[in-house]
Amino acid sequence: MKTVKIGLLGLGTVGGGVYKLIERQKSEMVSKTGADVEIAKILVHNRNKKREGINESLLTDQWKDIIEDKEIDIVVEVMGGIEPAKTIITEALKAGKNVVTANKDLLAVCGEDLLEIAAAHHVDLMFEAAVAGGIPIMRPLRQCLAGNEITEVTGIVNGTTNYILTKMFELGMSFEEALAKATELGYAEADPTADIEGLDAGRKVAIMATSAFHSKVVFDDVHIEGITKITAQDIKYAKEFDSVIKLIGIARNTESGIEACVYPMLLSSEHPLASVRNSFNAVFVHGDAVDDVMFYGRGAGEFPTASAVMGDIIDVIRDMVNGCTGRISNTCYRELPVKKCRDIRSKFFLRMQVENRPGVLASIASVFGEHKVSINKVVQKIITDGMAEVVIVTDAVKEYHMQDAQEELLRMPIVKEISSVIREY
Repeated sequence: MKTVKIGLLGLGTVGGGVYKLIERQKSEMVSKTGADVEIAKILVHNRNKKREGINESLLTDQWKDIIEDKEIDIVVEVMGGIEPAKTIITEALKAGKNVVTANKDLLAVCGEDLLEIAAAHHVDLMFEAAVAGGIPIMRPLRQCLAGNEITEVTGIVNGTTNYILTKMFELGMSFEEALAKATELGYAEADPTADIEGLDAGRKVAIMATSAFHSKVVFDDVHIEGITKITAQDIKYAKEFDSVIKLIGIARNTESGIEACVYPMLLSSEHPLASVRNSFNAVFVHGDAVDDVMFYGRGAGEFPTASAVMGDIIDVIRDMVNGCTGRISNTCYRELPVKKCRDIRSKFFLRMQVENRPGVLASIASVFGEHKVSINKVVQKIITDGMAEVVIVTDAVKEYHMQDAQEELLRMPIVKEISSVIREY
């Protein structure tokens, strides 16, 4: 009976969860995979730090100790960041070791390159945990739905922002209040920038788009906007329109190229993603054969993410036992263009502060017409005797037409402010 030895890179929240889950599953591994499993070494920054329940003899602060150990079959990377993770994973693959990683930062930049290296050395590179924590989405995209022509992958893939928007919508909290609560509960980091500015979701969209459409999409290809400008007034109008506001990651494969974006969106309350609350995540996929499917669950956390890592480890061991590692590597056999944001068509919700006098709406409508923006709905509410708040909802229009219209509106003396611009799904 073979014993598969694992080198674990990182022992933070996720790394600790992986360690505990491997120990918990040890007695089941032979039945599940046909082999025993053992953690042989763990890379940490500080070997002298006390870690309850961890065998200190396993600890090392030198990553080469793991790469150069010929008995280690699988390297599990849960450190995060681009470097030194990229160097370590590259060296591990070249040394013939299988790799399981949860590193969205790295995969969103050079995932295709690493998959090429894995293929060249006939080893597995698995990354289920890099996108949606405990929600299985990469395996379905790469295997279960491989018989489909997938045209859209849309999702709520950041629990922090979803929690904030849920509390703003349901409890009337301001953005600042909801962020403070998310920080208190541990959903938001001390520096929440990656979450609230949409960067975390953008990395996940790049990874999903690459796998879904079989064409390279990297982080810099994704147009990203965060939720920091969403106000209680926007939430109020969303309720009036029987909608919610969610930070949505969208990847679409269109005839003119791939669209990859992250931004707050007005979502009809009837859409399945509208009911995804608090820190939960969900991913909605459309394929030509399967039609619509949705994956829902915990998108982050110690054990949900460790669950995804553990699933990959089990897959790798099964491949090892059956002599078929490297069977699924780089699936990017297409070279599709990625569209610039300015060329993407979207519906828009605009909230403006304008002078309250005859002819204002006609002037605004004229500007939209000149820039090929069709108006679907107009709501006007008086704020003071001299000012009014106007909300305009458009039909689908190319982004650059909307941008040109906004620039002209802001040059008009009757328009004091464009308070919000939110896309509508």
